[in-house]
Amino acid sequence: MNLRDHLSHEVFRIIGLAAEQAQTEAYVIGGFVRDLLLEGGSASPKDIDVVVLGSGIALAEKVRQAIGRDLPLTVFKNFGTAMLKWDDTEIEFVGARKESYRRDSRKPLVEDGTLEDDQNRRDFTINALAISLNSENFGDLIDPFGGLRHLKEKIITTPLEPGSTFSDDPLRMLRGIRFATRLGFQIEAHTLAAIQEHRERIGIISQERISDELNKIMTTGQPGRGFLLLDETGLLEIIFPELYRMKGVEEVDGQFHKDNFLHTLKVLDNIAKETDNLWLRWAALLHDIAKPRTKKFEAGIGWTFHGHEFLGAKMIPGIFRKMKLPLNEKMKYVQKLVQLHLRPIVLSQDTVTDSAVRRLIFDAGEDLEDLMTLCEADITSKNERTVKRHLQNFQIVREKIVELEERDSIRNFQPPISGDDIQKAFGIPPSKAVGVIKEAIKEAILDGEIPNQHEPAYRRMLEEGKSLGLTIQQESGDGRGEAEAPAAGDR
Repeated sequence: MNLRDHLSHEVFRIIGLAAEQAQTEAYVIGGFVRDLLLEGGSASPKDIDVVVLGSGIALAEKVRQAIGRDLPLTVFKNFGTAMLKWDDTEIEFVGARKESYRRDSRKPLVEDGTLEDDQNRRDFTINALAISLNSENFGDLIDPFGGLRHLKEKIITTPLEPGSTFSDDPLRMLRGIRFATRLGFQIEAHTLAAIQEHRERIGIISQERISDELNKIMTTGQPGRGFLLLDETGLLEIIFPELYRMKGVEEVDGQFHKDNFLHTLKVLDNIAKETDNLWLRWAALLHDIAKPRTKKFEAGIGWTFHGHEFLGAKMIPGIFRKMKLPLNEKMKYVQKLVQLHLRPIVLSQDTVTDSAVRRLIFDAGEDLEDLMTLCEADITSKNERTVKRHLQNFQIVREKIVELEERDSIRNFQPPISGDDIQKAFGIPPSKAVGVIKEAIKEAILDGEIPNQHEPAYRRMLEEGKSLGLTIQQESGDGRGEAEAPAAGDR
């Protein structure tokens, strides 16, 4: 099979000519070739991997000189690779190599090799496909393992015996699941069995690399399938025990609860249809993470999971820390959505009061839209009428949010009376009383007792100060001077 017509970017010809002048051979290999074949030759080259029979660094420098532009070239001497950036295309050059592994490490012992050696060391047959850039056979596909056939059959399998492939580098087990999830492929039976057999080897992989693969699975179109494969292979219990413990259904007195693991994956897939936000997807994956620890059967009521949203929020920092995910605003965002995820659901089932919606707007702040998206994804009933009813109720909540936000400006709430204002008005230092008055004003606004405006808030401040035995010391902007706080009937 010749792919000459699909190598239209001039860099491929330049690489071929540079290799010929250096009396060596060069081949484009890996993901670009795979995606080129999958997309019928329409793949645009963004990331190109070039394998060289010899020094990849030396060829990269020759290509840079041949292009005739001062392009950025990054050299990694320890790895024998070089990265050339041409506009928005990154081209990595590496010498063909042969690898062998020690039992206790995924870092290979490397020596110079042939193209065949380099293809042998690849993780999957669909990633071992190479295209010649050499003049005598430019565009020829080199496919020693049937990778093209496997692309057509939508199969993930290894070039060599899968057991040794996964034992040598256990990260390939997660990569296989990631490719199967992203491409919608099946993992070939013997390959799947080898992952199951060697799953404990994942223990030699750093948590950072594991989490990187999990994030890549999370960003696919149907991430739930990836977690099902992690469970089927036995990897889930090892790398994500908190999620694994959500599996299963219990029965007491003929009453069952739903399988919270399968429900969670459905929520994750639902939200993946609506957003590419990785951390909103993590919130979907973790929204019910505390259900196994809060599960209880109550006679006459059935299965309950009281407080799982609060305990779940408390679990997030520990999970993020263990999985080496960022302990920053991303974590706090996930924690916040997990803690609040039942609030819109409760509102959609009960009478929607202005006060409850104001509090939701206040607590969710700028993440309110993401919270509503999560809650809508949380509707996983197979009964279409139930789903329709819940979505209609959520629409009522959304309309009420818009109405109150326009009227009361609660989102990202800034109190109309500051702590400084209170201290100056009553001539007091920072103290508990200042906090009490600020909180009372906030609660009055959220309950709709006063509008979110300075003068009504100032009058409430005077009332609260009087109840605490404070006396006004400074004339206010509305000219009250040292007048006493108005009686309730004067408001």
